[in-house]
Amino acid sequence: MIDDVQRETRERMDTAIKALTHDLTSIRTGRANPAILEHVQVEYFGTPTAINQLAVITVPEPRLIAIRPFSAGDIGLISKALMKSDLGLTPTNDGKLIRLAIPPLTEERRRDLSKQVARRVEEARVAVRNIRRDAINDLRDFEKEGLITEDDLEEGTEKVQKLTDDAVKRIDGIGEVKTAEIMEV
Repeated sequence: MIDDVQRETRERMDTAIKALTHDLTSIRTGRANPAILEHVQVEYFGTPTAINQLAVITVPEPRLIAIRPFSAGDIGLISKALMKSDLGLTPTNDGKLIRLAIPPLTEERRRDLSKQVARRVEEARVAVRNIRRDAINDLRDFEKEGLITEDDLEEGTEKVQKLTDDAVKRIDGIGEVKTAEIMEV
């Protein structure tokens, strides 16, 4: 019973950590990374479509992203979507290829991005604490129903707290790495 709660708690916390990691990939650093384009949607025949479904995305240089549409007619749609996005990048195209030059980040922009990272890290911590609360409530319910003893409840609570502490430590580490990446000149 306690093992089931612990396993489910670990799985849910791992999912929260994976979501944070995925979320942080969309925050741009000073380097070119195709992941920053994941959230950009192109209005393609009335349907929002991901850029990677319409083009090949490559990083030929550390500060340049190249986008080669499968169909040359889509270049205008992709450029327009990039202009509308919140990336703050201006695409240039030669009729066959769209280039996104990644400018070095200003100190002010680095601080803003670091604040975004800190906010998302805190949201992940809150998610983990909510998972802990749910697990402890489940254990208390089991104890009220007589399925586990009071000692089992105490042991289960300690195990859930240890899982929570480990997850928060991993989240903090991920946040520190991303912040260091952003602040790197």
